[in-house]
Amino acid sequence: MEVEATNFIEEIINKDLKEGRFDHVQTRHPPEPSGYLHIGHVRNIVLNYGLAKKYGGVCNLRYDDTNPQKESQEFVDAIQDDVHWLGYDWHEIHYATEYFQMNYEVALKLIKEGKAYVCDLSPEELTKYRGTLTEPGKNSPYRDRSVEENLDLFERMKNGEFEMGSRCLRAKIDMASPNMNMRDPVIYRIQYLNHQRIGRQWNIYPTYDFSHPLDDCYEGVSHSICGPEFEDHRPLYNWVVENSGLKNHSRQVEYANLYIKGAILGKRFIKKLVQDGLVSGFDDPRLYSLRGLRRRGVLPESLKTFVLAAGISKSNSLIDPEFLNHFIRDDLNKVSKRVMAVLHPIKLVINNWEDGKEEEIDLEDYPQNEETSHRKYYFGKVSLIESEDFIKEPNPKFYRLYVGARVRLKGAYIVECTGFDEDDNGNVITVYANYIEGTKSGSDCQIKVKGTIHWINPNHALKAEARLFENLVDEESQDEVEGQEHATDNFKINPNSLVVLDDCYVEDGVKYTAEERYQFIRNGYFCLDKDTTAEKLVFNRTITLKDTKKQKNSQK
Repeated sequence: MEVEATNFIEEIINKDLKEGRFDHVQTRHPPEPSGYLHIGHVRNIVLNYGLAKKYGGVCNLRYDDTNPQKESQEFVDAIQDDVHWLGYDWHEIHYATEYFQMNYEVALKLIKEGKAYVCDLSPEELTKYRGTLTEPGKNSPYRDRSVEENLDLFERMKNGEFEMGSRCLRAKIDMASPNMNMRDPVIYRIQYLNHQRIGRQWNIYPTYDFSHPLDDCYEGVSHSICGPEFEDHRPLYNWVVENSGLKNHSRQVEYANLYIKGAILGKRFIKKLVQDGLVSGFDDPRLYSLRGLRRRGVLPESLKTFVLAAGISKSNSLIDPEFLNHFIRDDLNKVSKRVMAVLHPIKLVINNWEDGKEEEIDLEDYPQNEETSHRKYYFGKVSLIESEDFIKEPNPKFYRLYVGARVRLKGAYIVECTGFDEDDNGNVITVYANYIEGTKSGSDCQIKVKGTIHWINPNHALKAEARLFENLVDEESQDEVEGQEHATDNFKINPNSLVVLDDCYVEDGVKYTAEERYQFIRNGYFCLDKDTTAEKLVFNRTITLKDTKKQKNSQK
């Protein structure tokens, strides 16, 4: 299948297909079920599933479940759910543990060929014998054991006769190699652990560097798409493949990581935030975990478009978050229902409106679409407006309300402000205005005003809680976060990363659902949170309408 290449990985695939190295494309998505997926994993998912689809091939989901100390079924299930949420599906599901017997047989083959040996060096001694970047390593004193002795010791390792850490199986390659990964790497360790999937069936576990290339070959993977951290491991990958005796010889191709400035992406960092109680859980909307982004209301299409727009390169990328925000806003704008909601309410009283009288108005659900549905709402004597839509001192550059100023109330009338009341602390609590007859929206009104504000009729309102988010990391310590040149884990949490407003009001004539996205007019894009109950609506602000300080989590 001929495909026009859009990145260097596709150029490699096209070349391999043309030269007959492979007759089809097969990839694999190999997550470790030790945590929840985050936005950094989306590039890997888009590449592996997307490339297979583009070339008419298949992609398997294969769990790298070789570290039972950190893994659980909870993460296995969550990964599948997240992949489906992103819009992808796998050909087959596999686990690294299902290949343990086959891996063991390849290890026996290597021992018999004199290419692997059992080493008794302790972990500390292994490190010393390995050498440094400038000094070659030293041969283990156990390197020249006979094949018979190695087979016997390896079998006894498998049977659980030795203590953890007392012995390991190493590939016999080259202790003087300039690539330290080739200095007789460990390929099997003794592990007495209860695995969530296979229990205590095995007492020895293959290392990832050994199982990864073998598992690719077993499944028929053509191109093993990996992150940049595996580039130095590629010679070892190739060594295992070439010495495995297996027919299929998978090829490893590395791409660079994608970082977002100020974003915490590492699984261990996210896990620590949860354990320390600094966030509410792995799905906290402030996190860049897929669960958090999903709960915040981000659409999966935005993440996929973002990854592709950022490009696939060989060098790591540090992206400004506003680049991602562009795609989030663009997609939300297309599908979000426009709704009026007031987050910081003060009262607006129309002096010349009859008490008890209400007038029906028409509002568009999706004005961004040529064909939109409509809904009815009701205008009356009293409304709630945003506190920031009124100022005490007249200012002709302020296109909202002050005494003497005119503004249109969305879908209703033009009103002119006549006065206001304050509480004992000088806070405005009520604004007064007169409506101007003949100015109802949709009428042939000749009066022009520069400002339109939204409002809520308290007689037709639902009270709600709104949660507003900023970046979790304080702006002054964003250079400490991974992806930066001098990254550490000493970042500070932004004290304004979450602001909860519990005195908000939304229209009552809208059926609010978890699937729908809403643009609260002039306030941003929102979605229902899972904490919503029959008694209380809870909304998360996905993102503001545009990136301005004014529209962030202030309570002016």
